[in-house]
Amino acid sequence: MTRRRAAIVGVAESELGKTPHLTVLSQQAQATKAALTEAGLRRDDVDALFVAGGWSWSPALALAEYLGMRPRYLDGTNIGGSSFEAHLGHATVAIEAGVIDVAVIAYGSTQRSDRSRNQPRPATLTEQFERPYGLPTPVGAYALAANRYLHEHGVTSEQLAEVAVSTREWARLNPQAYHRDPLTVDEVLASPMICEPLRKLDCCLVTDGGGALVVAAEDRWPDLATRPVIVLGHGEATTHNTIANMPDLTVTGAARSGPAALEMAGVGHDDIDVLEIYDSFTITVLLTLESLGFCKPGEAGAFVAGGRTAPGGEAPMNTNGGGLSCTHPGMYGIFLLIEATRQLRHDFAGTPRQVDGAELALAHGTGGVLSSTSTIVLGRG
Repeated sequence: MTRRRAAIVGVAESELGKTPHLTVLSQQAQATKAALTEAGLRRDDVDALFVAGGWSWSPALALAEYLGMRPRYLDGTNIGGSSFEAHLGHATVAIEAGVIDVAVIAYGSTQRSDRSRNQPRPATLTEQFERPYGLPTPVGAYALAANRYLHEHGVTSEQLAEVAVSTREWARLNPQAYHRDPLTVDEVLASPMICEPLRKLDCCLVTDGGGALVVAAEDRWPDLATRPVIVLGHGEATTHNTIANMPDLTVTGAARSGPAALEMAGVGHDDIDVLEIYDSFTITVLLTLESLGFCKPGEAGAFVAGGRTAPGGEAPMNTNGGGLSCTHPGMYGIFLLIEATRQLRHDFAGTPRQVDGAELALAHGTGGVLSSTSTIVLGRG
């Protein structure tokens, strides 16, 4: 029996940056309405809703009520920044099984306006063995991984900085990006130390914002207003909750989720035209590239050197400016999928932001403190 394919058929963001006039629900609603309008669908067409984050004990129920939806399928999986790649995988499975036809995946955050990153929260489970010793979350966990990685492989802070510099070059092409000024390696290295070896410009932004995807079964595609971007492969993995329990500080769950997604898609690393890699910190990118298999252990610094991932480079990555320069409202993963979709639809054709001939994209989310990973391979329909 041939399974129905699933595709992203609509994408949108809410207002980004600092939005004290918006709530989490209004951001989700803004993005959902815009994504449905782009796809040429209505609220009543949606039979599944996937939501992570928000103020409610059940963000999916809260958004369904707010939008006046009565979906028959809900998913509130929350595994941090990788939640939305996981949601897309779950929606794809449900569509293939014939359980649902049209899904919305939505997110919103007012983290910058609320200054919620600075608010204390109770320690849970094994966090009780880290917090009393002063480990700042999440940056301290990523700094531990960075120190171990630099020690093991002789990678330098200059090579970490290359990630931020190349990502900024993409942000300069994106009118929505929060930071669009030029950036150099020296400026990254001169920025204040936050948690050794990570400096301020090695760390993601803290912004408000939201986004939404519309995912539809292939029998709906002919009636839609957009070119479908097909979900070819997906994979999901977790290795730990707290950083003290990470099996290897230099290897993430991408080593499992990445090969699973590529194998399902039937493609290899060299086939991928666009990379959208979660960049909560510069070290996140280096660890992820190696764990996904795009380079060998210790080689990610060389992989990103010389503007290789910047506009015009051989391996275009984080083409909207990423979490380091575009936006990062708490959990960034949905924006990876939005940007990958636009690149594969060639929405930026005729501009330097468009990756020429983009046919395949890989989007990879990371959640927690390198705790969870979800990988998606997308193809131009």
